[in-house]
Amino acid sequence: MKKIFLALLIVISFFFLWSSPCYSQERVYLEIGSTDVRKINFAVPWFRNRSASGIPEEFGKSLADTLAKALKFHGIINIVPTKLYNGSQSGDWNRLGVDFTILGIYESTANSLKLELRLFDVSSDRMILGKSYSGKRTQQHEMLYRFCNSVIKDLTGSTGLADTQIAFVSQSNDTLKKELFITDILGRKLRQVTRHRNLVVSPRFIPKSSFITYTSYHTGNQNLYITDLRQNRTTRVLSRRDGMNLAPGWFPDGKNMLLTLSYKGNPDLYLLNRDGRVSQQITQNTGINVSATISPDGKKAVFVSDRSGSPQLYLMDLASKRTQRITFTGTENAEPDWHPTEDLIVYSSLRDGVYQICTKAPSRTADSNQLTSELSHHESPSWSPDGNQIIFSKQDGRNNKIYAMMKDGSFQRRLFSFSGSETYPRWAYNY
Repeated sequence: MKKIFLALLIVISFFFLWSSPCYSQERVYLEIGSTDVRKINFAVPWFRNRSASGIPEEFGKSLADTLAKALKFHGIINIVPTKLYNGSQSGDWNRLGVDFTILGIYESTANSLKLELRLFDVSSDRMILGKSYSGKRTQQHEMLYRFCNSVIKDLTGSTGLADTQIAFVSQSNDTLKKELFITDILGRKLRQVTRHRNLVVSPRFIPKSSFITYTSYHTGNQNLYITDLRQNRTTRVLSRRDGMNLAPGWFPDGKNMLLTLSYKGNPDLYLLNRDGRVSQQITQNTGINVSATISPDGKKAVFVSDRSGSPQLYLMDLASKRTQRITFTGTENAEPDWHPTEDLIVYSSLRDGVYQICTKAPSRTADSNQLTSELSHHESPSWSPDGNQIIFSKQDGRNNKIYAMMKDGSFQRRLFSFSGSETYPRWAYNY
């Protein structure tokens, strides 16, 4: 979803080349998810209030804790516990095996906040990145996330995920009604998008825009709706043809989608524009066809069809309509999502009675790589905008919860502690 640009004043911005295990005279970037690279040890001491002295304040501890968690989220950073150095900004970093430290100073009133954040390389004892932010106190997370992204970009060459958004459908414990929510990566800023008091499924962000689409049953039909996330008042129907209007696969330019419609009887894929107008029928009465996902170049699609007797993944060249089945392992294969830059599909696969998360290249001969193995269902996978992580819904006791893991299946963890059951997670595109 589109980033909310804040009235943040960037006062200082320092970038230096330095020598360390991760850098040389020519910048060498770390590869996120690489099994050959050890995690970098970071210390994030409690931030210091410029106008106070003595015992660190709780607000400074909270700011440091949020930044540390955002850094750790990216899977390449290990946070050295503050208890090992009492949260002090003058710890014995070499003894603790720390590679980098982040020192923060803040000034705060009831409504305003100024932050000065500096990244230091312990081995060279040099500051390598410094930024200052000013804004409202309520914008503290945006400030911290921006700095986190800058740190990740310096380490990897790619912008971090700290300010991205995740959508999901939540069902409370005492009702069958499901509503659409969005949140940041740490679950600190939760926002309810729908209030239909009915069943909502299959949220999809539209690339290069501030819009999200979803299917709701609140009128008695499976209609497709669109909401501009820059506001919180109105939504409009995008497709309300009789029957299914389900799970759009948006093209990378955000102008067109492949949508499952059943108004002619059979659930088939149709090409629609951003206004909901049908321009072409893509599949023709060959079983149930759903859950299309589009290649990064917009020329191919992978979708789910039961034309062979069970749900399987199929690859279609959109120009010629030539179609071939690409999954042959697993009783059922569904919910594909195409990697944002690579020829790689993540999907859920029913194996030995349990849905697991798998990846494979979109071809008949490519091997399937099973990433999960626990005896609980793993469903609805979605790539992160940088393609380095995957989120999914995992059965956790009586409810489903949102989990994340790296591209290779490592660093699996539960993301949020919200109540109720969480399904259909979707990561917003960067734009």
